[in-house]
Amino acid sequence: MIYLLALIGLVTVAVLLWKAFGPNTRPVLSNRVQGPDDDPDFLWKVDRETRRKKSDEPEAGPADPAG
Repeated sequence: MIYLLALIGLVTVAVLLWKAFGPNTRPVLSNRVQGPDDDPDFLWKVDRETRRKKSDEPEAGPADPAG
């Protein structure tokens, strides 16, 4: 009878240890939904587009009255 209780206790401890330290204990980060403001590629494209628009705009400086 004592051996049966020891076996049940051992199985219980093994299951608890498996649940605590076994595989699949860490959440998978690749399934996380990523918004566009967190995406480095999106931010890089927006920055590149903004810089391109600024460089294409003519600078509004003082006009040369002498011509």
